[in-house]
Amino acid sequence: MSSFEADRQITGNGIRLSYADIGSGPAVVLVHGNGEDHHLFLREIPRLLEMGYRVIAPDSRGHGTSGPVSECHYADMAEDIRALIVALGLEKPYYYGHSDGGIIGLLLEMTHPGTLGKMAVSGANLSPAGLTPECFAEISAENEREPSPLLELMLTEPDIDPAALAAIRIPVLVTVGEFDVILPEETRRIVDHLPNGQLVVVPGEDHGSYVADKEIMNDLLASFFGKASESLREEKKRELFARQKATLDLFLEKGALSSEQYEKSLRGLTEKMGLEMDKPAE
Repeated sequence: MSSFEADRQITGNGIRLSYADIGSGPAVVLVHGNGEDHHLFLREIPRLLEMGYRVIAPDSRGHGTSGPVSECHYADMAEDIRALIVALGLEKPYYYGHSDGGIIGLLLEMTHPGTLGKMAVSGANLSPAGLTPECFAEISAENEREPSPLLELMLTEPDIDPAALAAIRIPVLVTVGEFDVILPEETRRIVDHLPNGQLVVVPGEDHGSYVADKEIMNDLLASFFGKASESLREEKKRELFARQKATLDLFLEKGALSSEQYEKSLRGLTEKMGLEMDKPAE
């Protein structure tokens, strides 16, 4: 386990970000929750490596060995991860974020659609009102005793309009514990506004027990992400689809295809390659 250290650094978006970079193959970015660091994923990292993935696990700003902060905002944290992905030259990496990491992932893909290939989020919320009253009161009391920018963050952010989730076109797995600190209706709201979201409620578990203490999240990620070889095949299929669609787009632009012929050809290409056409934005 000691080899899974955040021993690499980049400086971008105004902050020093430490991260672990382990293995080879298609990349998976893992982002932890508030008050934690990348060690949260000591169960998930070995499983992902066995599946043939390269794991990128940063410590968020103000956490672990990354740069300290006097104030903290989810939008900045999302841009940090974007900067890391760009700096490492990652092409549509898969992403898993727990708690704050889930919020960061949603914001990242909302503001930079198409950055990620697939995303899984656990215990995310759209606003502080999405926390249970007991959880909010506990955080508030702790922040009164020992004020912290990280605690203040959870009390004042995020502020995500559910309708804005429509910008996220990629497949998203949303998980929540049966006894989570996230209100059930908040999780349902997230899934209902994602064009390609699926929900898993983990029976008998709380906010993080199925992530840090058991193999449950490992199994969910293995099923959702698939083996790295499958990810590579899917990536090549989508690259081929993009090239052929570009040809159809050109034919449409030049008048060689009517709109009806274009739609029919695009539908046939999509079905032939076993892909899903993007749903129109509502």
